[in-house]
Amino acid sequence: MQVLKNAGRGCDDAVAGLAGVLVPSIGADRVLSLLDRCPAAEPTPLVNAVGLARSAGVASLFVKDERARMGLGSFKALGAAYVVACDAMDIGVEVPAHALEGVTYVTASAGNHGLSVAAGARVFGARAVVYIADTVPEAFAERLRAKGADVMREGADYEASMAAALKAADTNGWRLLSDSSWPGYMDRPLRLMEGYLALMEEVFTEIPGPPTHIFLQAGVGGLAASAAARARAVWGDAPAIVVVEPSQAPALQGAIRARQVRVAQGGVSSMGRLDCKVPSLIALKGLSRDADFFVTIDDRDVEGVLARLADSDLATTPSGGAGLAAVMTANGDERAALGLGPDSRILAIVSEEAGA
Repeated sequence: MQVLKNAGRGCDDAVAGLAGVLVPSIGADRVLSLLDRCPAAEPTPLVNAVGLARSAGVASLFVKDERARMGLGSFKALGAAYVVACDAMDIGVEVPAHALEGVTYVTASAGNHGLSVAAGARVFGARAVVYIADTVPEAFAERLRAKGADVMREGADYEASMAAALKAADTNGWRLLSDSSWPGYMDRPLRLMEGYLALMEEVFTEIPGPPTHIFLQAGVGGLAASAAARARAVWGDAPAIVVVEPSQAPALQGAIRARQVRVAQGGVSSMGRLDCKVPSLIALKGLSRDADFFVTIDDRDVEGVLARLADSDLATTPSGGAGLAAVMTANGDERAALGLGPDSRILAIVSEEAGA
């Protein structure tokens, strides 16, 4: 594990080149209002993982369990589907079941984001086209098709499928719906991240008191940045916010260390949903201000705790358990650097179901 303390914590300009980049939203009213109208939307549980807390040597460990979120198996259900719902509601019709008929959303996905796009499009009569890499298992392609998506395979990795999605959007006039952001593409990912605020609003009603530490796994950083921004708005500066990435893809940590955006270098991680070499700029800007620490963990660290998570009825993937793995595998020096001790009260997230 590599621990980097964020020297720019609390500053809006800690990373160069982000002038004009939007910061994560902290207002959850719209997403909560829309979720109130969705029959599939129910709060996910906050688990008091007493056994894991004892094993990690901390006072308490609360785990927000996103594995059953809206039947899609991950927190991503709150993101892209929310963007599609907002597009439908913005039309202003009373019953928008077919409000987006004739509209096509296109995206690239290595995981659950594509399911959220497909589910949202299906509800409102739109079409979803999801590009996936040749390395994505066919079982996942079938899950996308079951949600009504047209699946296109392109390239050997996510970056190639993303390039294909961008080209298709430009060529066909389709609506690109990515969960990342870059210069010239900010509005949709900002709204997508707004959907994740619902997760934290549920935490605030479920947790018995503010945590001392919040561990947030990150790929491009959307969930982590959204959760961190809302936590700061409600709990202020007190919780130490720790962002966790694979050691093969330290996109956020690398940018914080260099104080500028960089493409991360590394091999393929078993934390596939987090194996992102380029950060979302909105997420990076928010986390450069809100996060206290950026840590990286090896595949063997997270794989080594999966059985223990399953024994605690929290079976998940390496990506879904990365935040907990950082808590449970930190050694003495790392714990000292993060301020972890027997009085620590931890909040973490299991972000997806096993087999996702």
